[in-house]
Amino acid sequence: MSSGILYGLSAYVLWGLFPLFFKQLQAAAATEVVLHRMVWSLVFVLIVLAALRRFAWLADVRRNPALLGKFAVSAVLLAANWLTYIWAVNNGHVLDASLGYFILPLVNVALGFVFLHERPRKAQWVAFALAASGVLWMALQTGRMPWIALLLALSFGFYGLMRKVAVLGALEGMSLETMLLAPLALAALLWGNHTGQWPAHDSHTWLFFVLSGPVTAIPLLLFAAGARRVPLSTMGFLQYITPSILALMGVFLYGETFDGPRAVGFVLIWVALALYSAEGLWAGRRAAAAKATEPRAA
Repeated sequence: MSSGILYGLSAYVLWGLFPLFFKQLQAAAATEVVLHRMVWSLVFVLIVLAALRRFAWLADVRRNPALLGKFAVSAVLLAANWLTYIWAVNNGHVLDASLGYFILPLVNVALGFVFLHERPRKAQWVAFALAASGVLWMALQTGRMPWIALLLALSFGFYGLMRKVAVLGALEGMSLETMLLAPLALAALLWGNHTGQWPAHDSHTWLFFVLSGPVTAIPLLLFAAGARRVPLSTMGFLQYITPSILALMGVFLYGETFDGPRAVGFVLIWVALALYSAEGLWAGRRAAAAKATEPRAA
C-alpha cells in the first residue's frame, strides 16, 4: 500500500511539473514538439519492452483488427491532448491547463453515463452541475468558452474511455499507440526538415526532444504500478495533485492572472470536486461496512 501511494504520488507530481520541461522547448512549434514526443516515446518503450522481453502481446494484436482500430482512435485522442497541452504551456495558458484536469474527473462521470450506462449517484450529479456552472460562468463573464480546458478534459476523457474498452496493459497500450503514431510523426518531421518548415535547433533543444520519450513514459508506468497497489478511491484523491501544481505554477511562477471571473469559476469547480470526493469516500466506506457485515458461508 505505501509503495503504491509513493508510485502514484510520483506520477502525479511529475505530471504537474511538466511545464518546467516543455517550457525548455519554446523554440519549437507545439506541433513539432508533439511529433518528436511520439518518435522518442516509441524509442523509449521499445527499449523497455526489449529489456523485459515483452513482445508476445503483439501477436494477439495482429489477430484482432478491432482492437487495433480502437487503439488507432485512442492514439489520435492522445496526440490531440498532447498538442493542446504543449501549446497551452508554451503560450501562457498553464492555468487553463490546470482547469482542464480539474474538470476531467467530472467529464469521466458524464462519459460513463452516456457510453457505459453507468448511473452516477445524486451527489455526483450535483457536483457535475456545479462544475458546469463554473465553466458557464467563466464563458459568460469573459465572453469566451475556456476552450483549452475543455479540449484537454474532453480529449483525455475520451482517451480514457477508449482505453477502458480497448484493454491492454499500460506499457503495452502506450507502445501500440506510439507504434501507430511514430511512423507518421517521423515522416512529418523528415518532410518538415526537407522543406524548411522546421527551423534548425541547438543541442539544448535536441536534448529535450530526446528526453521527451522517457519523460512521457515514466509517469505513466509509475501510475500503472500505483494503480495496481492501492484502491481506486486513493488514486482518485491523488489525481488532484497534478492540476493543483499546475495552478500554483501558473500563478506564482509564470505570473498568470487569477482574479475576477476565473477565480469564481475555479471556486465553483473546486467545490464540485470537494463534494465529488467526499461523496465517493462516504460511498466507499458504506460499501466496505456493508461487506463486512455480510454473513459468511460456512
